[in-house]
Amino acid sequence: MDLTPRPENRFSFGLWTVGNRGRDPFGEAVRPKLETTEILKGLADIGVWGVSFHDDDLMTFGATESQRRAELDEFKRTLDETGLVCSMATTNLFYHPIFKDGALTSNDRDVRRYAIQKVMRNLDVAAELGAPIYVFWGGREGVETAASKDTRDALSRYKEALDYLGGYVKDKGYDIRFALEPKPNEPRGDIFLPTVGHALAFIETLEHSEMVGLNPEVAHETMSGLSFYQGVAQAMWQEKLFHIDLNDQRIGRFDQDFRFGSEGIKDHFFLVRLLESSGYSGAKHFDAHAYRTEDVQGVWDFARGCIRNYLALADKARAFDTDPRVAEAMARAKVAELAVPSVGAYSASSAGQLLAENFDLDVLADLSYGNEALDQLVVDHILGIA
Repeated sequence: MDLTPRPENRFSFGLWTVGNRGRDPFGEAVRPKLETTEILKGLADIGVWGVSFHDDDLMTFGATESQRRAELDEFKRTLDETGLVCSMATTNLFYHPIFKDGALTSNDRDVRRYAIQKVMRNLDVAAELGAPIYVFWGGREGVETAASKDTRDALSRYKEALDYLGGYVKDKGYDIRFALEPKPNEPRGDIFLPTVGHALAFIETLEHSEMVGLNPEVAHETMSGLSFYQGVAQAMWQEKLFHIDLNDQRIGRFDQDFRFGSEGIKDHFFLVRLLESSGYSGAKHFDAHAYRTEDVQGVWDFARGCIRNYLALADKARAFDTDPRVAEAMARAKVAELAVPSVGAYSASSAGQLLAENFDLDVLADLSYGNEALDQLVVDHILGIA
């Protein structure tokens, strides 16, 4: 089994992932700060292809334009030295106290206008760095008390902002697409656009819907008790999977951002199998953090582990799909038959034929699909006992 990452794997990490210092709501940082150049060189050393950033990760918030320019130029030089690409960019619209009531959906009009301005300025940076995807995570776009906002107005302001920003990108001629990142809660009690399904429906209302897709995250769908694999598959079906955040999570917990493949092994097997077999060509972005127990060496162990687990699951998925016993079990389960149209396009003639058709319900009721044997083959391959 070859677990060596290659550029075609398109593995990427955010500056905030390996740069996370282990701070949580109940305790201060436990690790020293890694400078941006250290992060980039460390990622390159373990075979990573791309890196992403929030504006405030890369350039000091509130600094002079000359300082911000110097920080950006240093980042560009290190990208050139390491061979890394800038795979995605996003805006920090959640940390500063100004965003306590939201950013694009704040009740205060000036806060909303400032938030849009902040995104526009970072879109300029993203374009300069060649980032093809711009993610919108609405962590503060929500409520604790339903009395504080009319959700319909909030969604109108969300739409207005994305329409405006889409117009800005088109006007500037930037080759950038937007990706919405759903999440049900935390830090807000209830966040707008909480799941993949909510976000897909919202995108259809946008003026520039063709340039807006999804950046689903393992932890966020899992927090809701939903199947991340199913959400990703639907996003693919609607041609809206623009980017993906890989990590791990236990159902019903706070956003844990565990190492990819450390918890939901079976779910991840199907996710990796889907990504590898579907022709998905976007970044495979690890948005996760090392445990708070770790020192700096543990951070790099965590990053290598994300990559190693993905590649191992990809290898197991290939073995599963070439196993003759799996092919036999899938034939019994009629997996391929689901791709055959049930009735085709409507016509009066076909409707008449369907209404005249006789079905033997006893025969259909006696069908057995053999899913127990098929699923055991999944487990056998994951455990290495196939």
